[in-house]
Amino acid sequence: MRFADPKNDLAFKKIFGNEKHKNILISFLNSVLDFRDEKIIVDVSMANPYQIPRIPELKETILDIRATNRNGNTFIVEMQRKDLGDFTKRSLYYTSKAYASQLPKGNDYAALKKVYFIGILNFNIFENENYISRHLIINQETNTQDLNDFEFSFIELPKFTKELEALESILDKWIYFIKNASDLTLIPKQYQNIQEFKEAFNIATQTTWNAKELEVYEYMSLKEFDEINALRTAEKKGMQKGMQKGMEKGMEKGMEKGMEKGKIDIAKKSIMQGLDTKTIALITGLDKELIEVLREEI
Repeated sequence: MRFADPKNDLAFKKIFGNEKHKNILISFLNSVLDFRDEKIIVDVSMANPYQIPRIPELKETILDIRATNRNGNTFIVEMQRKDLGDFTKRSLYYTSKAYASQLPKGNDYAALKKVYFIGILNFNIFENENYISRHLIINQETNTQDLNDFEFSFIELPKFTKELEALESILDKWIYFIKNASDLTLIPKQYQNIQEFKEAFNIATQTTWNAKELEVYEYMSLKEFDEINALRTAEKKGMQKGMQKGMEKGMEKGMEKGMEKGKIDIAKKSIMQGLDTKTIALITGLDKELIEVLREEI
């Protein structure tokens, strides 16, 4: 059995943005946000449900997941494989844009609902050791969350190092699935009795995909591979260029030092032969002050 890599944009959207399998996204959101009791999400409405993008339009295709629950709260889930820089600023932009888009024509600010942003990153951006971090707007003086309409959660996959046997929570299982599903050949026993995971693995099974889905999936994978190779090549060329410049600069400095030393040697010999400072300066090009210092040393 071959499972698609959930970190691939198409696969991620197909698994977590599937209108027919909303229970997958609901389970994931509840586990990440640790929703229980009255906060637990029971239903969501997909703002941009999964559909196969056409390859020429991939740049214009929105590949993140956006959903709302019955209370009108918005949930944005973004899978980011490559560190393109400024991801935290992008998350602020996405969240604020989603927040502002709720405002009706009458400027009824009371109608604005909370926006949750979840970023799943295939790289690290924070110095903390935990693979998941929650970011709120906190009153520094009272340590209370007085402004509570924005909430950010970031999952840094490289920091998640648990093996199958160590998985405990539903969140552990979801993160392991996202990070490692493409390396598995069977559905692990830790997942077999949970409906949402069974469905997620079934959706990720590439033998059930149609030809167009496989084509776009492979295109995205190859495109990313090409981008990584291009970056490595650029870095390698940059290093080589830097080394070459360094060698040239070193040679130039070495020659300058050698020439300077040669002038000093000539000046010393000229002093010993009794030539005056002005004449030595004309011969060597050295400053008169330096020649006087050399004269005193001799």
